[in-house]
Amino acid sequence: MKKDANQNDIQNLFEVLAKLKTPDEFAMFFDDLCTYKEIEQMAQRVKCAKLLLKGETYAQIVEKTDVSSATLCRISRCIQHGSGGYNTLLAKMEEGEL
Repeated sequence: MKKDANQNDIQNLFEVLAKLKTPDEFAMFFDDLCTYKEIEQMAQRVKCAKLLLKGETYAQIVEKTDVSSATLCRISRCIQHGSGGYNTLLAKMEEGEL
């Protein structure tokens, strides 16, 4: 039962995010929702995903970002076997949609 309640809460969060339209709205929302460190970590993960998709090696990415190898490995697994979120986001960025 609790898991279903958590899923509803998560779905509600996604619905709230879908209603935000501008970078400023996202910035204000995330500023209230997350700590600076959490936002910084999410930004770092997106950067790492971009670098992985550009063909950079783990060593190059760790040197540029100071991300842990465990986090980088998780990002790589998500790119290769995940739900496609990183790939979709980064493809839209490359196409100029974002």
